[in-house]
Amino acid sequence: MAVCDYVITTYSHSIDHSAENAMSLLAEQGFRLFELLMYPGHAWAAEMDAGARARFKRFLSERSLEVRTVNQPNLDLNIAAATSEMREYSLASLTRTIEFAGELEAPFVLIGPGKLNGLVPMPKEQATGHFHRALDRLLPIASSAGTRLVVENMPFGLFCDADGLLQAVESHGSPDIGIVYDVANGFFIGEDLKGALLRCGERLALVHLSDTGRLSYRHDPVGLGEIDFAAVLSELAAIGWSDPLVLEIVGSGEGLTARFAESACRLDALRPIRTDMNELRPS
Repeated sequence: MAVCDYVITTYSHSIDHSAENAMSLLAEQGFRLFELLMYPGHAWAAEMDAGARARFKRFLSERSLEVRTVNQPNLDLNIAAATSEMREYSLASLTRTIEFAGELEAPFVLIGPGKLNGLVPMPKEQATGHFHRALDRLLPIASSAGTRLVVENMPFGLFCDADGLLQAVESHGSPDIGIVYDVANGFFIGEDLKGALLRCGERLALVHLSDTGRLSYRHDPVGLGEIDFAAVLSELAAIGWSDPLVLEIVGSGEGLTARFAESACRLDALRPIRTDMNELRPS
């Protein structure tokens, strides 16, 4: 893959850059596809009137940039909260995000599954019910906007592994819900990455790549952690994955934008040379 074929998150630039500024910096590295993080002051649907949205769309068009995913982080919002007020606020905010993604013609809106109190969690069945009812509210909005809801495995989330997330999505029943498998999140909790990617099956809509160890939760550039990316890329080839991979590197400091290009080059160097998918799958 060429550098421009990777999807790049604006996560690291959300605190101190506008979305336009962040994407301009990353475009200098050759990137054209983006996962836009929703964050106040960076890109936040409630802060953008019709004029601001039109200017942002014009910015993308003039620079031939594309937003592939709109990502609403799971930190401030909680669609599985115990309080109805927080669930309602979260759904209202996500509704604005989905409608904004539709205006940008972004194929995906990434949502978190919600999270539980770490000390006194509500019963999992009750939280899953909140999650399902949230999907009932959001799916028609996504369909009307022309985008697809995708849910991510998160170490701090209601469903932290592939099996739990799959079970929750499958038990809801809608075929329109996709899964974002975050490799660093899976590795951090000790999940078998190859098995998890395989089990996601046709639900797999996006793959997030970054590096981490297991003692400290990170989203570092490729090569700075403990993940065997050669094995991950081989498994992706084996299951026939051909869509752009998302580099969700989160960090700060000088040279941040260059780390995305360096990670893309490291991944390209690790890609399987063989193209016969049956040969790549272990017997």
